[in-house]
Amino acid sequence: MSSIVLYNYFRSSTSYRVRLALHHKGLAFEYKPINLLKSEQLTPEYKAINPLGGVPTLIHDGKIIPESFAIIEYLDEVFPQTPLMPKDAYKRARIRQVCEVINSFMHPMANLKTLKYLTNKHGYDQDQKDEWAQHWIYQGLEVLETTLKEFSGTYSFGDEITMADIFLIPQLLTSQRYKADITKFPTLVKINNNCLKLEAFKKAHPFNQMDTPEEFKK
Repeated sequence: MSSIVLYNYFRSSTSYRVRLALHHKGLAFEYKPINLLKSEQLTPEYKAINPLGGVPTLIHDGKIIPESFAIIEYLDEVFPQTPLMPKDAYKRARIRQVCEVINSFMHPMANLKTLKYLTNKHGYDQDQKDEWAQHWIYQGLEVLETTLKEFSGTYSFGDEITMADIFLIPQLLTSQRYKADITKFPTLVKINNNCLKLEAFKKAHPFNQMDTPEEFKK
């Protein structure tokens, strides 16, 4: 049995990030599905390892680490092969900037918790939730396009995969899920197309997981 266990959900973009990091580094892990639609993340058993009741949560040699950003930085420090951060301090800072735009600004606005609140408290239907998500998604995509136009090569920062790609590709899939037109952002489309050709990105894709419903499987 693997010393790495990942509690995650196939369509969670934050789970997707961690799967990408694990596959990119060639790390074997045990996949533990947590069905968000069935509120399995809110059970006492799960909240004992992740008090916020979210996914993903990683367990490595018995050590519990919730939250994707913390998990990915941990993996990059403990398993430095195929690093996700360059040595240059300035580039590391700009990569973190890209990750923060996605993690702190874009992701929370289209998160399941946020959208459920809009439905339960304000009666939003699906079209209204899509409009809400798009409003914030487009702002973030514009920032990412401007930033990565300066730094990109084959991928977000040159010709090697970095943490920026690990965060960007799941966010672009989420953006399309909420009917945002990513073709308006040619740099992002280029990076997305190049990343999705890689084996690690194919393995980590939400539609290729053990808990992916049949109607979504590739």
